[in-house]
Amino acid sequence: MKFLSTLLFLIFTFSCSLIQAQTEKQTEKGELTKDKTISDKISAGEMHQYSVSMKENEYGFFKLMQNGVDLKVVTYDSKGEEIEKFDSPNGKFGPELFTILSGKKGDYQILVQPYDENEPLGEYDLSIVVLKPQATTKPEMVDQVFTAWDNNDSPGASVAVMQNGKIIYKNAYGMANLEYDIPITENSIFHVASISKQFSVFSILLLESEGKLSIDDDVRKYIPELPDFGHKITLHHLAAHTSGLRDQWTLLVMAGVRHDDVITKEHILKLLSNQKELNFNPGEEFEYCNSGFTLLAEIVARVSGKTFAEFTEERIFKPLNMTNSQFFDDHEKIVKNRAYSYQSSGEGFKKKVLSFANVGATSLFTTAEDLLKWSANYKNLTIGSAKIVEKMNSPSTLNDGTKIEHALGQFVMKYKGLNEIQHGGADAGYRAYLTRFPDHDLSVAVLSNAAGFNPVNTAHKVVDVYLKEHFIEEKPKEELAEGRFEINNAAVVEKFDKDAVKLESFIGNYYSEELLTFYEVKMKDGKLVIEHWRNSDTALTPIAEDSFRGIQSILRDVNFFRDPEGAIVSMKISSGRTRNVEFRKMD
Repeated sequence: MKFLSTLLFLIFTFSCSLIQAQTEKQTEKGELTKDKTISDKISAGEMHQYSVSMKENEYGFFKLMQNGVDLKVVTYDSKGEEIEKFDSPNGKFGPELFTILSGKKGDYQILVQPYDENEPLGEYDLSIVVLKPQATTKPEMVDQVFTAWDNNDSPGASVAVMQNGKIIYKNAYGMANLEYDIPITENSIFHVASISKQFSVFSILLLESEGKLSIDDDVRKYIPELPDFGHKITLHHLAAHTSGLRDQWTLLVMAGVRHDDVITKEHILKLLSNQKELNFNPGEEFEYCNSGFTLLAEIVARVSGKTFAEFTEERIFKPLNMTNSQFFDDHEKIVKNRAYSYQSSGEGFKKKVLSFANVGATSLFTTAEDLLKWSANYKNLTIGSAKIVEKMNSPSTLNDGTKIEHALGQFVMKYKGLNEIQHGGADAGYRAYLTRFPDHDLSVAVLSNAAGFNPVNTAHKVVDVYLKEHFIEEKPKEELAEGRFEINNAAVVEKFDKDAVKLESFIGNYYSEELLTFYEVKMKDGKLVIEHWRNSDTALTPIAEDSFRGIQSILRDVNFFRDPEGAIVSMKISSGRTRNVEFRKMD
């Protein structure tokens, strides 16, 4: 407990120091007006504050163009109280789009700051795009949410809303194809990435209901080529993200595979069959893992004798009249009405290529309206059973009895005090979110073909329009009690001298039997760098003895190991959802 208390104290002290340092660098930049674009530079630790004068009940839409720095925005009302935080997943280039809905007339504040302390010096342009009276009807309010994407010069989005079994609103905004000026329509088909996962679980449970398998079966009963890790991994573990398996996408990138390469089911199965360790013992932790759902889809195929695409077409899409839906297992297949994938850059929009030929964890092609047909089946059953729905909606439990927010193929949580069951998706430039509020029989589907689109935030703004009067005010979390931290033990943390590390001792070629690939560790411009022939070079910064932090997330933590004589013999790399992949030193 003393160590934990010390650690918490240090984290608390560091956070307070960081907040204080940032506050000291906050700079007031003046007033933002409709007819003026402000250009400025910003670096880590800085905060730029702007004010904008707004009338009562006014809608403001703003554009922050990032050029070489990833920025986030926080807005404040005329009383100085925080309204909302904005951070789209578009990296260091392109627009950070945000809005302010005024209440009373007054000066509203906009705070611009780098995403994290490692951001380099960068430039940005800030401007007001729209200032107009707020919408007054629900359809107008939803359209207002999509103002940023309602044009002929950018990718966009499709939205559909269902309540009490009927679609009460649907619309489309922006362009499905920028090269041929094809607009998005209500029938435009999008790749919805991880929303696919609940279809994989449902398919498994259909087979279980027919006595063809059990969700408590060992995965190796159906996929014997998967290694025996010394612990039983069940289909339930796969569906609940508690299997301990390493994530397929991280492994592929570590092995030198790009996300825009053609990636087939065979690639993934071979890679998983070559692994020697788990991230953790099955059931002990929750860690999001795409690998498990690729395996679930393959089990459906092997048990049913049909491809996963054929099975879902026959057992799900046709019975639910989801005529615009399919699992895309052939990267060369033509899909009519497909919205193409884009990302923003300093030069405008570029294609974001997606060539997946694997299913289960991803690769559902569908429309917003089709997703609502699927959502409606959770309450008014056309396929499946109440038992299947109950299993999919019930939060999972770890070995120690801890309940987690993830159920099977979807998350069960709260939004503004209301029960929400949801899942999002993001691959290439596609962004998607499907959410259900079962107590109010409301479902919202939002699909986009722009990498900078924030599907969770956008879908929730649509939910706000229809369920605002039902929101439950949540009590603020209790502040930590005084005396929680033991200051006396702070001295146990020793300062690490990174300049004393002999970087040359780590130089060499390293090979991974699990990934079948080489990495070279070398000196470059006075820094230790990991090179791979297909991946970008990654500079390493020492953080402890024989431990380094990489500047790229894919090689986040690198730990070296020595023999009894002190010579380096191997390194292990961890990155997010993949832990301790071993590379043996070859020279």
